[in-house]
Amino acid sequence: MTEQASTENPTRWLITGGCGFLGTRLIQSLQEQGGHAIRVLDNLSVGTREDLAQVTDFKETTPQSLNSSPDAAELVVGDILDAELALAVARDRDVIVHFAANTGVPNSVENPRMDCEANVLGTFNYLEAARHNRVRRFVFASSGAPAGIVEPPIHEELPAHPVSPYGASKLAGEGYCSAYYHCYGVETVTLRFGNVYGPGSKHKSSVVAKFIRQALDGETCEIYGDGSQTRDFIYIDDLIDAVIKAANTPGIGGEIFQIATSRESTVAEVARMIQKELERTHSDSMKIVFSEPRRGDVSRNFSDTKKARTILGWNASTDLPEGIAKTLTYFLKSANSTLHT
Repeated sequence: MTEQASTENPTRWLITGGCGFLGTRLIQSLQEQGGHAIRVLDNLSVGTREDLAQVTDFKETTPQSLNSSPDAAELVVGDILDAELALAVARDRDVIVHFAANTGVPNSVENPRMDCEANVLGTFNYLEAARHNRVRRFVFASSGAPAGIVEPPIHEELPAHPVSPYGASKLAGEGYCSAYYHCYGVETVTLRFGNVYGPGSKHKSSVVAKFIRQALDGETCEIYGDGSQTRDFIYIDDLIDAVIKAANTPGIGGEIFQIATSRESTVAEVARMIQKELERTHSDSMKIVFSEPRRGDVSRNFSDTKKARTILGWNASTDLPEGIAKTLTYFLKSANSTLHT
């Protein structure tokens, strides 16, 4: 692999979707390291100002009042479909981490146009912003969905056959990242995330967060299909470690990496893990029912992460029972905090 320039310890970050689950955890990690100037672009449709405030002091500002070396993190409220805003907020940045997106298969099946606009045009706007502002590194959050129905484990060289609009839109984003590296020298790095879970996921509708939330609310946990469908569940801190390595590792422009655990777990197994942990720690029962499969879902999905281990020097270190226990503790503390406010 060759590269026109290398990225070493970027200190000026733009994080789209920075008020969300992934964004706030990345910001928390960067703040713990120290020495970083952080700018956040978020439309607040999912994450909130309060979520951001839990991990950093910040100043809400406008594109006209941005500071290249602020005393606190900067928040600009706006939409990724605003191309002029993208150009403004990417000014003087070393790296863009593009988390903002329409997430999940069901939303894309329900409204494929919205999914396309957010995930294709939104990504395009920030690649253009990176090009015009000479941003050195662009980290794109993708998923296993572009691969579609293939025999796992999924690896980076498999032909893509997406089966949902979400998978198609993420594949388009990956394609634009490749094109912007080869045509314009933007050092794009695509990370295909497994199913992310962990503390901070209270707004997430993915499997682990949804099941825990339903169980704590006394609701029945619904599994689509017979529960034999598999996913690769990755703990948030392991994923954030990969994002930081993707922003710093030289010589990886234009590359794609599977970021997961290389382990296959069924949805039913995960539900039972949550059920067992809930009974052990909270003496609560968890009711589970099975319903019709969802359109656009794949039956098996897990990743081969050898490329990330070899090139990024990265490996997931949190096993699933440990991660679920930590996640449940977070949800219980959040519930108790809400009760006492």
